[in-house]
Amino acid sequence: MTTATFRFYARLNAFLPKARRGQAFSCACAQAATTKHMIEALGVPHTEVALVLANGNPVGLDWPLEDGDRIAVYPKFERLDITGPMSVQPALPSGPPRFVADAHLGGLARLLRMAGFDTLFDNRYEDAAMSELANREGRVLLTRDRALLMHRLVTHGCYVHTLKSADQLRELYERLELATHARPFSLCMNCNAPLRELDRQAVCDRVPPRVLERHERFMGCDCCGRIFWEGSHWQDMRALLDSLAIAE
Repeated sequence: MTTATFRFYARLNAFLPKARRGQAFSCACAQAATTKHMIEALGVPHTEVALVLANGNPVGLDWPLEDGDRIAVYPKFERLDITGPMSVQPALPSGPPRFVADAHLGGLARLLRMAGFDTLFDNRYEDAAMSELANREGRVLLTRDRALLMHRLVTHGCYVHTLKSADQLRELYERLELATHARPFSLCMNCNAPLRELDRQAVCDRVPPRVLERHERFMGCDCCGRIFWEGSHWQDMRALLDSLAIAE
């Protein structure tokens, strides 16, 4: 029987039972098990892992475990104080990250669009379709379903720990350092299409008269036809984004 010792670091501990958090522990491994197999058997999706050390040396997720191995597992999106780390995950395309959100993250998808991040969402998406879409377009798959992130087809994924939409946005801002890429109010929160500025005359018959009287600046979506203006809801969203930028 093969027995290996595992130690998970930082936020990866949230996936473990309390008795195994923040410490090394030994466990029996299946015959011919790899690091990916055992890491996920212990409850941690491979998409959350950035670096694996076997006996002090960087290895891949396909590393075959041997008796007595000591495995250290570090999270993705962390600043690691390790010389020359070898990430087990392929790099995302350069530029602002793009996302696809699962059926339970509709509120987060709207907030990401509000911040200017291209985010696909459809509550009818099936798991296989989301995984294929994320891989084909170089998107990060956002979900609270850890089993989905353990699927071998998923390359770039992010488990969302928090429950409320605003907290979820804050979590992603911190983990993915999104503030530097944000382009607030450049995308339609409803359909993800680009917004463009509209003249007041162009919207005079498309918004309530009281709105036209109080506001000068309007943005429109050519895809779904929605009109946006800087009302109280916009001010609340602006305050949220400003707080995230300050936190960065």
